[in-house]
Amino acid sequence: MRPLEGLKVIEVAMWAFVPAAGAILADMGASVLKIEPLEGDPLRNLSIGDVKPGDGGFTLSWENYNRGKRSITLDLRQEGGLEVLHRLIDDADIFLTNLLPRARRRMKIEVADLRARNPRLIYAVGSGAGRRGPEADKGGFDAISFWARSGIAASVTPPEQDYPLGMPAGAFGDCTSAAVLAGAVAAAVAQRALTGHAAVVDASLLNTAMWSMQRSITEATRQNAMTLPRAKRDTPYNALTNVYRTADGRFLVLNMLQGQRYWPGLCEALGRPDLISDPRFATDADRGKNMRACVAELDAAFATKSLPEWREILSAQEGQWESVKHVGEVKDDPQVTANDYMQEVDYGDGRSLKMVSTPMQFDGQALRARPAPALGEHSEEVLSALGYDEEAILALKIACIVF
Repeated sequence: MRPLEGLKVIEVAMWAFVPAAGAILADMGASVLKIEPLEGDPLRNLSIGDVKPGDGGFTLSWENYNRGKRSITLDLRQEGGLEVLHRLIDDADIFLTNLLPRARRRMKIEVADLRARNPRLIYAVGSGAGRRGPEADKGGFDAISFWARSGIAASVTPPEQDYPLGMPAGAFGDCTSAAVLAGAVAAAVAQRALTGHAAVVDASLLNTAMWSMQRSITEATRQNAMTLPRAKRDTPYNALTNVYRTADGRFLVLNMLQGQRYWPGLCEALGRPDLISDPRFATDADRGKNMRACVAELDAAFATKSLPEWREILSAQEGQWESVKHVGEVKDDPQVTANDYMQEVDYGDGRSLKMVSTPMQFDGQALRARPAPALGEHSEEVLSALGYDEEAILALKIACIVF
């Protein structure tokens, strides 16, 4: 049994952040019903570069962030659509949305509106920059609210770069923030079970990014500084927390924070035991004073062998390291395979798609993902369960309330 089985979630959201949180809840066992406008969530029609919706049989953004849900189309601007929503809310546990406050007020789906139908409803909102303040009514996307506004973009961009670096992947901040929102919803479910209180849950792209940057933001605040000093690769704070190039043009990242502990073993592995007692590098302080020379020695050593060779050699020493992988290599990582971090999602029609598993496991098992729904795939099924007969459903279609 998955941890949230039996819970009902109504999702009125689009794009990636909040829908991805709904996908996590669905993977965790909740029954997630996505309410879409008649034309569908715009994510269904989003082109990414040269990849068009439906290329290769899939719209990847849609499939990843909406997996495991059911879909019903509803025009919530019409009274008939709102009535369907209210009937859905009556026995729901969670309402999940990223609509802006003015839209929620206009549609009469704010907290008070829905709590009038169901006082036990957990109301969860994902936003760009939070529910209060001068921008509470303003939307946001992760490229601006998460990446640019939080200091991440400026912090990862080299000083010599003409423009700030962009995000490394689509929905990069959305996916991180979705995990935070889903975790907050799960906590609210526990709170309601323990105390009876149904919370209003908020998470934002900006706050999640700040959480990721918290050490740097705290330090800059304490120093009243605009930026923080950066160590250069040839003069890092610690030569054992640095990046080195191999003979075949690949890269190794060392992360041996306890330099003095790991220095002797690393030098032995490198075939340079002479460096252990070299007076320039014998202690952390010595290496700090002669950092450029130390890095030069390590550069020369790592340049003598290929990545496969270094994998075998470094695995025999105690210090921490890893290679820099290309995105296409990740699926073949033995740890990914052993822990079921990717899974084959079967669509039941001859198609299947490899997806990343939700990053949490229960009782040693990955949470199984299911396909994302077609637009309005479950409309008639859901309406019938609510008590609408064929004639009433047809009337909703004629009125363009349901597609």
